[in-house]
Amino acid sequence: MSAIQKNVEAASERYSSSFTKGHLALPPAKKYLVLTCMDARIDPASAFGIELGDAHVIRNAGASAVDALRSIVISQQLLATNEIILVKHTGCGMLTFKNEDAFAIVEKNLGAEAVAELKAKNPDFLPFPKLEEAVEEDVKFLKASKVVPDSVPISGWVYEVETGKTRRVV
Repeated sequence: MSAIQKNVEAASERYSSSFTKGHLALPPAKKYLVLTCMDARIDPASAFGIELGDAHVIRNAGASAVDALRSIVISQQLLATNEIILVKHTGCGMLTFKNEDAFAIVEKNLGAEAVAELKAKNPDFLPFPKLEEAVEEDVKFLKASKVVPDSVPISGWVYEVETGKTRRVV
């Protein structure tokens, strides 16, 4: 067992020893979802005031609405969420490369067969060059989507990893 696995096991033991929230309902109590980046510097519960059971938190590289659409549909249609908070962040890795760069590094590290497999499954890593514009584009994408009801409020935010502040963009 790796050191990380041992840590997970020990943390689980500590957490479960005083756990009292097993009664929470499956649908989020406050009926909203937060889409944010997988960046390890973001603690959505602390940064956005989310208590256990309040909201769905969907995380992926760059807080991509396109990448999260499957989870958004499940959250809204099967589990009754009715608002979307999209939060990208400063210093995001998605600002630092283009698709060609990602494919080149995969080919260098894993070979041509890995690149071919990747291209067959998802030809776009969804990087973006400008943070605020990316927030606006993802909000626009969600508002235009036929799988997100027009009645759903959608807002876009930027979390500043340097200060811990979150500011609304749209």
